[in-house]
Amino acid sequence: MAHIAVGDIRYNPVTAAYEARVDIDRKGRTYRYPCSVAGSLMMEDEAVLRGLTRQALKLARVEGGLHAVR
Repeated sequence: MAHIAVGDIRYNPVTAAYEARVDIDRKGRTYRYPCSVAGSLMMEDEAVLRGLTRQALKLARVEGGLHAVR
């Protein structure tokens, strides 16, 4: 199973979205994904984390998608 780590989360008032880098470690390699989830400033922390994580996992399944490998 992959290990998932969410970086610093920032709120972008222009796009009304939370943004963060999400790292997915698989078989000794780290894949980094720029993610964002739409929501208000009052959105629950757990919902923000869940949305960012889901987006990263979805991006990880796309062949040739935007990511960085470390």
